[in-house]
Amino acid sequence: MPWLAAAYSCVMKEHKNDLTVMSVRQLLARRRALAGRVGDVEQVLAGSLVEQARRCGKAGCRCAGGEPHGPYAYFAPRTRGRGRLKYVPSGLVEAVRDHLRRGEQIAAVLAEISAINAELLARRELG
Repeated sequence: MPWLAAAYSCVMKEHKNDLTVMSVRQLLARRRALAGRVGDVEQVLAGSLVEQARRCGKAGCRCAGGEPHGPYAYFAPRTRGRGRLKYVPSGLVEAVRDHLRRGEQIAAVLAEISAINAELLARRELG
């Protein structure tokens, strides 16, 4: 999961100084509190929502003259390599946005938990 690695890297830099001054007890309490924030993971998407205008290819259509159709929403999954865009019907755009937001929140929480675990490991207190 490259997106998790990027989030972890960012959090490690941001929280490294904060974590080094915390006691083991404080680190464990922070980790427990963060784990409680993860909650329901069924409402998660990793990727992005993009909007694109399209041309249909019909010779007499307005899009042939430079006025494309749309914009249409597409989900771009976060995968290794090149993923394919998936069309998102207009009635689901907000739900997709909510799922993406939830995915970003969970990734940030997991990255901070990982940073805490790395600090605990450095202190030989990982448990």
